[in-house]
Amino acid sequence: MNADSRTGRRLDDDQAALVVEVFRMLADSTRIQVLWALVEDELSVTELAEYVGKPAPSVSQHLAKLRMARLVRTRRSGTTIFYSLENEHVRQLVRDAVYNAEHSGPGVPAHHRDAPAVRPLEARKPRKRSGT
Repeated sequence: MNADSRTGRRLDDDQAALVVEVFRMLADSTRIQVLWALVEDELSVTELAEYVGKPAPSVSQHLAKLRMARLVRTRRSGTTIFYSLENEHVRQLVRDAVYNAEHSGPGVPAHHRDAPAVRPLEARKPRKRSGT
């Protein structure tokens, strides 16, 4: 099988090195917790520190690394700096990593339990009756 048959192109060495750096940033539980907190909303360092249960200076150091890797960005409001995920690709990467990890445990993964039930198509649409 051809190495680039799935995507139509091969990663060059520089691209592969960048991917390795992204995964290196994900290889830390505090950074994963920070990124997971940012999947739904932007938060300040204080809010993130409270969420992950770590001192704010420690969380700030992790955020600096995540910024350098272009996984998070900042927005200033007065004296407060808010952090958010850099883009939808990062959001999807974090979700997929967490969801994949959930599949390693026993039982039904949380993201399947929390998902709204999908009803069959015929149950979603009222049928039109002929002649009415």
